[in-house]
Amino acid sequence: MGDEEPGATGFLAGFSAGSRIAGYCLEEQIGRGGMAVVFRARDERLQRQVALKVLSPALAADDAFRHRFIRESRAAAAVDNPHIVPVFEAGDGDGVLFIAMRYVPGGDVGTLIRRQGPLPVARAVAIISAIASALDTAHAVGLVHRDVKPANMLLDARPGRPDHVYLSDFGLTKDALSSASLTDMGQILGTLTYCAPEQIHGGRVDARTDEYSLACAAFTLLSGEAPFAQYEGMAVLYAHLSVPPPRLTARRPGLPPEVDDVLTRALAKAPEDRYASCGEFADALRAAFGFVRYDSGVATALHRQALSDQQHKLGLDRADTLATHARQAAAYQEARRSDDAMTLYQRTLSDQQLRLGPAHPDTLATRFGIAQQMAARGEHSGAEKEFRDVSAARQRALGEDHPDSLATRFSIAQEIAARGDHIRAEEEFRRILPDLERKLGPDHPDTLATRFSVAQQMSARGEHTRAESEFRDVLPHLERKLGPDHPVTLVLWFSIAQEMVARGDYATAGAEFRDMLPHLRRKLGPDHPDTLAADKWIDYLQKKENARGSVRVRN
Repeated sequence: MGDEEPGATGFLAGFSAGSRIAGYCLEEQIGRGGMAVVFRARDERLQRQVALKVLSPALAADDAFRHRFIRESRAAAAVDNPHIVPVFEAGDGDGVLFIAMRYVPGGDVGTLIRRQGPLPVARAVAIISAIASALDTAHAVGLVHRDVKPANMLLDARPGRPDHVYLSDFGLTKDALSSASLTDMGQILGTLTYCAPEQIHGGRVDARTDEYSLACAAFTLLSGEAPFAQYEGMAVLYAHLSVPPPRLTARRPGLPPEVDDVLTRALAKAPEDRYASCGEFADALRAAFGFVRYDSGVATALHRQALSDQQHKLGLDRADTLATHARQAAAYQEARRSDDAMTLYQRTLSDQQLRLGPAHPDTLATRFGIAQQMAARGEHSGAEKEFRDVSAARQRALGEDHPDSLATRFSIAQEIAARGDHIRAEEEFRRILPDLERKLGPDHPDTLATRFSVAQQMSARGEHTRAESEFRDVLPHLERKLGPDHPVTLVLWFSIAQEMVARGDYATAGAEFRDMLPHLRRKLGPDHPDTLAADKWIDYLQKKENARGSVRVRN
């Protein structure tokens, strides 16, 4: 977990299974690097597993480093992002510097690449987007990671849902305004393979330093090796400083050439020549592959669902939601583009059927994933049949009102809609509504999401007056629940205006778009596609009104 390099072995003799550090009982070594060793440990006060990083005593002996480490670890712990590993505690116990973090059992991306080689494009891009989100959040509060690499990207992998990605090792960050330097141990904070030029020559570091490292990591995920992996020792440093970055398409033919342009900019030697933020780089990478912009709301929803799953396992109250499953399906959209995904699901299913049985929840979750693969390929009839089989099995095993059962019923309705049978799709969505209202309440996001789907089916059939009315009924609930500037609220608002256009009410639709525009600019920015689309609608509708006025004057 986290550190794959050999090292940090000199002080291991004093630590073994059963050893205790500041209330943590060590269970097993799970990682090590040049300055630290990571153990899986048990917090004896709260009885939970943690990942405990123990730093070299040589670092702990440095008073300035010790104080900086504790201060910055605690500052990092306060950063709230679903892709940053939660830090529980950082301190000095019995002369040993340590940091206790959430234990993530899925392993790290560096190990994954060594085991599997280059990742499918969709999976690699999804990981980079998640890490970019984490870094942008940290940068906003003045933290620079300085050691972004695949080994610090952790995967919380669970059957039947997309991986959740965490960025770890924020305990060795440094304030954004300070300069990089060689430590007293003669080491650079940051693995050389992913080290930005300004780190190497002792320049000032900022968000673009992490962006360079993230671009190196992206190159690694997509090609199987780092940009300058062929160089030896000090030649790696020279390459970062002086050698142009290689073309990714030369190492992985068949990728779109636009990818080379994106990586070349992110790997520019001068920070000012790179993208302005990690998120901007990640979105440019996504665009080069034809993916939509990253939606942090999906990640947050999945993060909250993971937390609710943990509460359920602990016997606590759990508010399972259908909209979460719908958003999970959206998050799966990119992963489903991989040709390897269906094969992986089928192999997993064969193993689970033998090991767990055909009715086990994990087996059914894999079958649900297979149905999603079929839907992504456009096999909507086959996907609907598979969803129906899973639905029947889940209702028998879990009950009709269980969130997994409701999610499968929602997917059935989606497949019916995808086949163009909007009357039946609306009927299916309406059948789910009473169960959602009874289980979750009329104002729950999942209930509202289903009502949104009902309105979409009306619109698809040309019933624009009824669709607008349904959209309007949902809007105040979303404004109250999420706020008027939330992206989901804005999507619904946009839909209302479009229904007005479809009815020919151009004047009112134009006024609606004009009212919406400041919210879009404030929330998404002036150059966001949705903001630009609203601008274009306003111009178009104004011309339509002007044309109508000219006709009336002539008559």
